[in-house]
Amino acid sequence: MNRFTALLIIGLTTPSLAMAEEGLRVEFVPVETTSLTLDSRLTGTILAKDSIDMGFRLGGRVTSVLVAEGDKVVKGQALARTDPTQQTQGLRVAEAAVSSARAAQAQAKQANDRAKAMLERGVGTRAAADSASQALSASEGALAQAMTSLGQAQRALEDTVLRAPTDAIVTTRSVEPGQIVGAAQTVMSLAAAQGREAVFQTPDSPLLHAAMGASVSITPLDYPGMTMTAHVTEVSPLVDPMTGSVTIHATIDNPPDDINLLGGATHGVVHFPLGSGIAIPWTALTASHDQPAVWVVEADGRANLRPVVIERFVDGKVILKSGLEAGETVVGAGSQKLYPGRTVVAAEVRK
Repeated sequence: MNRFTALLIIGLTTPSLAMAEEGLRVEFVPVETTSLTLDSRLTGTILAKDSIDMGFRLGGRVTSVLVAEGDKVVKGQALARTDPTQQTQGLRVAEAAVSSARAAQAQAKQANDRAKAMLERGVGTRAAADSASQALSASEGALAQAMTSLGQAQRALEDTVLRAPTDAIVTTRSVEPGQIVGAAQTVMSLAAAQGREAVFQTPDSPLLHAAMGASVSITPLDYPGMTMTAHVTEVSPLVDPMTGSVTIHATIDNPPDDINLLGGATHGVVHFPLGSGIAIPWTALTASHDQPAVWVVEADGRANLRPVVIERFVDGKVILKSGLEAGETVVGAGSQKLYPGRTVVAAEVRK
């Protein structure tokens, strides 16, 4: 080999050696222990957290119904009325009884005062004074009884008007004018204006034991652009024998005030907590001899392939059962260009 040929070989090989030693820019992904969740997608219904069944305290014939389903009502607003004729007559009788009892009590008091005065002057007897005192006590008792009857009559008349106990929305109405209703018979139902919850049916699972307080993402079907958050507040202890499902109640944290969502269907994603573990992006996953593996960045800056055991896949991430430890670094995007021992440098660090 002459000198020219040797120089030519050196000139051709030197750039290749430099390129081989240059680190490949790839994504570095730090391995961290994170909180793990299992997302379960369900479909449910948005209901009022508090609902009220309304009925008249006393039965009677309904004369008017003042609201319809879907109406918003305020506390004290009249919802319906029954015929007050009987209650009005009862009130008049009670008022007359009170007037009579007051007159009798006034006469008894005058008689008692006279008997006491005559006894003090020595012209009356102790027996007459005692008799007058007893008559006064009886008249006062009769007046108290008449006042109680008057109060009952007034309440009976007030009870002919059904009023909203709080700000609410009318959800159902099952009565019409002219209908005869019984005492405490439900004639309409109200949903409290505040407080909404999503109710889901889910298959029975051991995960339900840890569902209390779990976060839920809510998206009403009628408003696909709306996202709300909720938290599981109740898990039924019983399984429905007909469907084999369990009822979950999730209180919505931020329901809108200007949109009526009652009775609407909704998507829900329940984020069941599963403790902590190692999660890596799917871009970090590769294979070695038909087994899952990842490229681990060693302390000397070289990448080596390491087998891992996958537990499951969730939302663009891979949950590992074993193979990595917190504090290590793996290669994410760009791993397809690697080979064992290849020097790598960080192009981007995933936070």
